Amino acid sequence: MTVYETALGSSTPDTITLLGQDLARDVMGTVGFGELAFWLATQRRPSPGETRLFEAVLAALADHGFTPTAIVSRLTFLSAPDSVQGALAAGLLGGGSRFLGVTEDAGRFLNSVVSAHAPREDWDALALETVRAQGKARIPGLGHHVHKNGDPRTPRLFEIAEEEGLIGPHLSLFAAIGRVHPQVLGKTLPLNGAGTCGAVLADLGLPLELLRGFALLARTAGLIGQLAEELRNPVANQIFLSVDTNTRSVAPVEE
Repeated sequence: MTVYETALGSSTPDTITLLGQDLARDVMGTVGFGELAFWLATQRRPSPGETRLFEAVLAALADHGFTPTAIVSRLTFLSAPDSVQGALAAGLLGGGSRFLGVTEDAGRFLNSVVSAHAPREDWDALALETVRAQGKARIPGLGHHVHKNGDPRTPRLFEIAEEEGLIGPHLSLFAAIGRVHPQVLGKTLPLNGAGTCGAVLADLGLPLELLRGFALLARTAGLIGQLAEELRNPVANQIFLSVDTNTRSVAPVEE
């Protein structure tokens, strides 16, 4: 008989085991959801400081108002109110390179530099090399379409990481990029919160391949909030009608 091993969840007629713990006795009411999500991904229980910083990332990425992901969730719920899972999935599927994906992109970018050059004491010098090497290519996590003068999430995440003694090489490099990039680009851009979240998650040792997954985990809570507000104060039909009633037919563009 084939045996499939897992360190995650398993059940017997009388018990449920999760991460080697009795789910009912040792986890429920004892382990917070953020702590559990970290534990499930790494199969090691985070320290209180790691849990605090990880949950700060989840809070930072949970909701940003009427973004495309929120709008599509509301519109899908308008179209199929019997399919909450469809509305949530629609919003999550929109997590890409422009929205939510920056967290993964920044984490991977910083890790590629850190892996090649760490340990390093002079982070500003490495950051300057990195920015120059990018040339005209975009640096993930640098710039924001709304917070032109600074993303309020960024200093708070650095503050929490500092308080918990969790400033690692990825945050160190990212902070240095924030300091030196004007020398190369000729302008000052803010370090955005999504990029800072990517640096934090990389410093926490979470799998780089799953960084976008943590952003989606956070956004799931935000999308549930969007749908709950849609129930209380519907706007999806108004959004639909504003497009439908302002549509103008034009001739096809000839190639």
